[in-house]
Amino acid sequence: MKTLYLDCFSGISGDMMIGALIDVGADPTVLEEELKKLNIEEEYELQWNKVVKNGITSTKFDVILKKHAHDHDHHHEHSHKHDHDHHHHEHSHKHDHDHHHEHNHEQDHDHHHEHSHEQDHDHHHEHSHEHDHNHHHEHHHHRTYKDIVHLIETAGFSKQITQTALNIFRKIGVAEGHIHGIPLDKVHFHEVGAVDSIIDIVGAAILIHQLEIKKVKSSSIPVGTGRIHIDHGIYPVPAPATLEMLIGVPIEQSDVRFELTTPTGAAIVAVLAEEFCSIPSMKIHAIGYGAGTKTFKDRPNVLRVVIGE
Repeated sequence: MKTLYLDCFSGISGDMMIGALIDVGADPTVLEEELKKLNIEEEYELQWNKVVKNGITSTKFDVILKKHAHDHDHHHEHSHKHDHDHHHHEHSHKHDHDHHHEHNHEQDHDHHHEHSHEQDHDHHHEHSHEHDHNHHHEHHHHRTYKDIVHLIETAGFSKQITQTALNIFRKIGVAEGHIHGIPLDKVHFHEVGAVDSIIDIVGAAILIHQLEIKKVKSSSIPVGTGRIHIDHGIYPVPAPATLEMLIGVPIEQSDVRFELTTPTGAAIVAVLAEEFCSIPSMKIHAIGYGAGTKTFKDRPNVLRVVIGE
């Protein structure tokens, strides 16, 4: 059975996940074409390129937002996407990031994640973006959970891609609603609703199915430590929504004062991974590395993925 193992030794964000899947052999042109079904391509551009992180050649994936003053990489890690995916962070996420954060951190990210984000980006986090622009199909500043569900359900993806993406967004929506004390239908995605987070999550679903992955396993998840700045003030790492999504998931202590795992990254791994373990017994077919946004002095900020049977 084709298995994907996520080796999250430096956390995970949305943009790190996409970068790693491209690096391991997924086709980014398929990603671009599939994402056009969302009909929001006037809001973003995708970029991916090889980078070297502390001696490891990896793929850095970024979502460049067209309608923002900051066309920076989000991510996320995003992330903060994040809040993404996430990465970035210590930045100021303005959003709520995946919290809103995920972005901004991104820690990497989440491509974003590395951004102030999600780290990890999930992409990133992630960013500090404020998506206060009107989208052509809505009249408010931020996308709500219902807006995103509608966007995904009406895009015309395969049933598998649609369900995977919806499951990941629901994970985030439920966590955000719980933290803020509001019902799911009232949840607004300041950060996670950001275009980069939508791209990271839907993109992860597209690439997982394009690679014909049947089973996903993961290492335990390092979350980092320290503080991050989001709309609501100064918050601990991991951010509340990130920690909420990691209930039932083994996390790992880390002395890295950074948001290693963005909300987007946490949602992706919590939904996809059916087992948390060391690298399983399998015949290895391919290995990929996805770069986060952060560069550490003594360790590569990358997500390693291994595909095997």
